[in-house]
Amino acid sequence: MEIVFALSIGILTGSGVWLILRSRTFQVIMGLLILSYAVNLFIFGGGLLNVGMPPIIHGEAVVNPEDYANPIPQALVLTAIVIGFATTALFLVLLLAQRGLTNTDHVDGAESDE
Repeated sequence: MEIVFALSIGILTGSGVWLILRSRTFQVIMGLLILSYAVNLFIFGGGLLNVGMPPIIHGEAVVNPEDYANPIPQALVLTAIVIGFATTALFLVLLLAQRGLTNTDHVDGAESDE
């Protein structure tokens, strides 16, 4: 399970960086989106992948913290998803405005892929 998780983070990171280095604005935006997914998975994996464990410790009794899930990475990833969605929407609006003003989606000074 850990190998699949690590490979998926690596593939997402590599794909995101490759797309960020492209000359078209839409590809850069998609690269940032994919890279944010990779970072979210990395943070989520830092909270230990426990299934079926409660996130909150109840009562006054002495408990073993290893029996409970860590809610902090889950909260961080949920916040990052919301912020990433808003940022992507803003980038897409800016892309449409740039496309309307310049009639192209190339970054200034970049060569055409076509």
